[in-house]
Amino acid sequence: MSDHLGAHDAALARLQRLHPKKIDLSLERVDRLCVALGRPERRLPPVIHVAGTNGKGSTTAFLRAIAEAAGLRTHVYTSPHLVRFAERIRLAGTLISDAELAAVLDEVERVNAGAPITFFEITAAAAFHAFAAHPADLAIIEVGLGGRFDATNIIPRPDVAVIAPVDYDHKEFLGDDLAGIAREKAGILKPGGRGVVARQADAARGAIEAQARAVGATLGWMGVDFDIWREGDGVAFQGPDRLLDLPPPALPGAHQVDNAGLAIAAALALGDPRIDADALATGLKTVTWPARMQRLTDGPLAELAAQSGSDLWLDGGHNPHAACAVAEHLRSLQARDGRPLTVILGLLANKDAAGVLAPFRDLGARLILTGFSASAAAAPADLAAVAQGLGLASETASDVTRAVRMATGTGVSGHILICGSLYLAGEALGLSPDTWPT
Repeated sequence: MSDHLGAHDAALARLQRLHPKKIDLSLERVDRLCVALGRPERRLPPVIHVAGTNGKGSTTAFLRAIAEAAGLRTHVYTSPHLVRFAERIRLAGTLISDAELAAVLDEVERVNAGAPITFFEITAAAAFHAFAAHPADLAIIEVGLGGRFDATNIIPRPDVAVIAPVDYDHKEFLGDDLAGIAREKAGILKPGGRGVVARQADAARGAIEAQARAVGATLGWMGVDFDIWREGDGVAFQGPDRLLDLPPPALPGAHQVDNAGLAIAAALALGDPRIDADALATGLKTVTWPARMQRLTDGPLAELAAQSGSDLWLDGGHNPHAACAVAEHLRSLQARDGRPLTVILGLLANKDAAGVLAPFRDLGARLILTGFSASAAAAPADLAAVAQGLGLASETASDVTRAVRMATGTGVSGHILICGSLYLAGEALGLSPDTWPT
């Protein structure tokens, strides 16, 4: 992903060169650095820790919107970024400044003293170091990969651990056994802690329950202890002690209803009286989360789409579970007006291309497979071969601008979706400052 904040570019490049020659999933490196920094991860406000395969970013976004609507000064740590590295670190409601980011990166680099450490580990420590220096009421921290050995799991015990839907992704690190993947995600559960858990496949649910029993954590399950569903023009949330009628989530897609419900359950589990029904409602109405079925109305790509009367959408879902949700939303778009669909898709070469493409087979959409600047991007021709094997006709484009030009070249008004890799989404957003996430 591109990065348009120049003052810290050199520091980020140096930190990447500290990457160990051999990757072993471990908390030892980040623990060593946090000790040297004075244990910033133990000087945080109450923490909500969010893991999962799909929906953890959206759940984090809902949590942030709810907390800020309640008046809570909220730190947020997410990854990866789309355009600027600063997107990963939000201090008490505001993205970290260029100057402070440069300063904190220089400090952790100095303290680390050249020792081997992964880029994610050292930048997570930098985020905690920045958080500890700023007063706040809440810290919402999203897991990067897995859970048990993720650098964010250096946190001693979160006030609430959240596990979004678990599915297959990052198989090179987490394996291809769903129960095993779920055990890794459930590693954020700590002795005596509280967790709220999304609906899960049976294998994942069993593994999460077993981990909770092993550490003595208490779980609340969506569909059992709380639930959310569409109700009229809004949604209804049922908790152990309340039934709430709330507005529909501002993030589009049926799957976002469950993400909103998971966030509501986690927010209420904090027990903070400021998080009331009004804060929940306002959070659902005001939430934003770039590149998750985001409607693009600004920037050069949106201008190209507008010339043909088309609407343009952007989504960074890059695994089969996410692709199913995206395809379902495209069906709802087409059902509204019958206009044609165009899917512009690019992926990293290590992703399950067949699994991501399969949900689009019965949409009748025009499929344009595109490249992007990441070195690990799959070649459009390789994706086209996979598509052909699935019975999908496709075209190819070298980059996303050419793909959108192809999509709009007929002049026919329709729905256009750019989807697949978050790297591709970041490239699309990075074309103009008007579309940089803030």
